[in-house]
Amino acid sequence: MDYESIIARMISRRLLYLIQQRLRQFPAVGLLGPRQVGKTTLARMIQQSTNDGPKPEYLDLENPVDLAKLEDPGAYLRSRGRRLLILDEIQRSPGLFQVLRGIIDERIQQGDAPGQFLLLGSASIDLLKQSSESLAGRIAYEELPPLDITEATNHDDLWVRGGFPASLLADSDEQSSTWRENFISTYLERDIPQLGPRVPAETLRHFWTMLAHRQASIHNGAELARSLGVAGKTIARYLDLLVDLLLIRRLPPHHANIGKRLVKSPKIYLRDSGLVHTLLRIEDESSLLGHPIVGASWEGFVIENLIRLSPPRTRASFMRTSAGAEIDLLLELPNNQTWGIEVKRSSSPQISKGFHIAKADLNLDHAFVVYPGKERIPKPGGIEAMGLTEMSEMLMDLHR
Repeated sequence: MDYESIIARMISRRLLYLIQQRLRQFPAVGLLGPRQVGKTTLARMIQQSTNDGPKPEYLDLENPVDLAKLEDPGAYLRSRGRRLLILDEIQRSPGLFQVLRGIIDERIQQGDAPGQFLLLGSASIDLLKQSSESLAGRIAYEELPPLDITEATNHDDLWVRGGFPASLLADSDEQSSTWRENFISTYLERDIPQLGPRVPAETLRHFWTMLAHRQASIHNGAELARSLGVAGKTIARYLDLLVDLLLIRRLPPHHANIGKRLVKSPKIYLRDSGLVHTLLRIEDESSLLGHPIVGASWEGFVIENLIRLSPPRTRASFMRTSAGAEIDLLLELPNNQTWGIEVKRSSSPQISKGFHIAKADLNLDHAFVVYPGKERIPKPGGIEAMGLTEMSEMLMDLHR
């Protein structure tokens, strides 16, 4: 299977356009995402689509031949003229950021600033810290997550296998599961140690698996610390690491002055549903539908897609009170509307009393229930039930 050509067709054109737009605005653009998510493919698409001026040049900093070209990075990068330089795996050479700053500042003084460098890398605390300190005001960051429902045709496969292209496009469930297992092992044994943190691979795998079992749950660091036999600060460090690597989403609680006691801890989601299933040894849809995690897995899948497809500057959170009022996802949109979304796995979703109470407490502009069906169904209290595809299309319409 020619993964490169298939992935290129599947990667959303909106992100391609967005990166091109950012390159017209900023001297440098950082494209972040987990390994194997398609960053290099997207960069190659940008390289091939450039028709004006010198062809962009691509350097892979994991390739010894390309890395050798940067023995004197300042001299080499200046010698390439005004062409766009794509530097892949930039986290391998953090010392480059100071060099890039000097070159960018020289060109700003010459009146030639935008679109000089496209930097690809896996997110990490050190990468973000060093680049933000060195390139403050000169770089824009965009995230490339796994494929979403606007980029994949088979949504059931997307849910079961997750959105990493090689997993989603595998010839069988067994091959998909094997790819994900190797992905997890590689991250634990190779990638995370290279990024700096010294965490035993088995300990971090156990922690990751514990989070999979608790998918869509309120974070309880003390409980996790007891289960893993470590200090609470250690749990916080492990969680920060997986969040920084864009593998975990920490959904914050909503803060509102409604005179009720609100839950203040975040909810935790593994961002890719396929990784949830692999960590829990779920290999196919049949096994998933009979597993206790099915509802939480579906909730995480829906919420991750809706957050990704929301317009820029949307604030996402959840709400839960000690009395049981709850909204799975609150989207505070740039148009000053607030949408409340409940996620149900049932084909005939029933609205909980807690959702009605929370809707009234927050005076929502719109309230929805997302369920696995396709029919749009009006519910009491001005609530509408609809499928994930239609809900996603509504959010995409807000981009226009």
